[in-house]
Amino acid sequence: MAEQEVPERHASWLELFFDLIIVAAVAQLAHVLHPSPGHPIGLADAGLFIVLYYAVWSVWTSFTLYANVAGERTRRRSMLIAMFGIAVMAAAIPEAGGDRARAFAIAYVACRVLATRTWSRTGTFIGAWPAAQYGAGLTPWVISIWVPAPGRYWLWGFGVAADIVISYLQSRHPEQKLAALRGEAQRQALRSYRRGLAPQRFVLPAGARLNIPYLGERLGLFVIIVLGETVMQVVVAAGETRWTPAFSVAALAGFGLLVCLWWLTLEYGAAAVPSFGGLQARITLPAHFAMTAGVAATAAGLGTLAEHADGHLATAVRWTICGGMTAYFLTSAVLGAAARAPLRWLLGWSLPAVLVPVLLAVFGDGLAAWWIVVGLLAVAYWQVSYPAVMRRLGRPD
Repeated sequence: MAEQEVPERHASWLELFFDLIIVAAVAQLAHVLHPSPGHPIGLADAGLFIVLYYAVWSVWTSFTLYANVAGERTRRRSMLIAMFGIAVMAAAIPEAGGDRARAFAIAYVACRVLATRTWSRTGTFIGAWPAAQYGAGLTPWVISIWVPAPGRYWLWGFGVAADIVISYLQSRHPEQKLAALRGEAQRQALRSYRRGLAPQRFVLPAGARLNIPYLGERLGLFVIIVLGETVMQVVVAAGETRWTPAFSVAALAGFGLLVCLWWLTLEYGAAAVPSFGGLQARITLPAHFAMTAGVAATAAGLGTLAEHADGHLATAVRWTICGGMTAYFLTSAVLGAAARAPLRWLLGWSLPAVLVPVLLAVFGDGLAAWWIVVGLLAVAYWQVSYPAVMRRLGRPD
């Protein structure tokens, strides 16, 4: 129902313009994990980064899925208003842990409400990912507008968790949710009829049909946007420091890491995992969030190379870079397991890529910065080259 293929389609100029605001938002998010004098990065900053990133990602996903279903009937005004809303969120990000937290919450709530109202005009229900259409976790965000810190941030985290968990559970049995929506529409029509209104004004919702190849393209474009921010961080770092041999190696390895991540996306799609039997949107969408958040965190860490290339990475920076790559590769491993990948693939392809960043984070205190980046490049390159190695050995990927 929800994931039936329809004729081929590509991103419109409106959607590509809409994506531009994500470039700004991801750039702002990278600064959340940048340490500054007197303010080292801690767990609270990492948690705030995840919550803020999800807020931006969820608004983008809501309107991307809407455009996927609406097609040529996509409402330009709604998309542009949502774009402005994300711009407000992005502008508030640097102070989202302080004076602009309320502004960020209000903009996020407004964008999600707009998404719900815009979706209602399609007369469809997207069972593949209901969070795009209904704000299951929106209530804590609304309450947080009047709650001071730190309670406000706990409410944000609870709202994110509720959004993901409830949407995932509903997407497992979308026919039940659709039946409930149709029943409610019929009851509304009956009540209107009794009040003398025309019941024809009420349309029973139908199951939305996702264009799967097009959705893959859109998710892949989002990955490219996040990778683009990482490229910018490396280039800016190179422009702000002396090109010592240590920094040159670190910068070159950082660029190679980005090439490998791009190649994984090019080869295997937005989920960066070989297709072992088709994964549903309810699995790939939260995985896409986790993997792109990992890349964004890595971008934030790479942006500090100029300050640490000739010495040891600060603990917070090391954990930011390695933690981001751990999230990326761990999510890829979970996707492979969900797709029932062969045990050989899990042990040979996924396990090394997950373990090495963890080991570098835990035991890398005495390593020079460039060694950390080279180690991450090695595991990323292994992910890229593993299928070719298996083919040379006469084994399937």
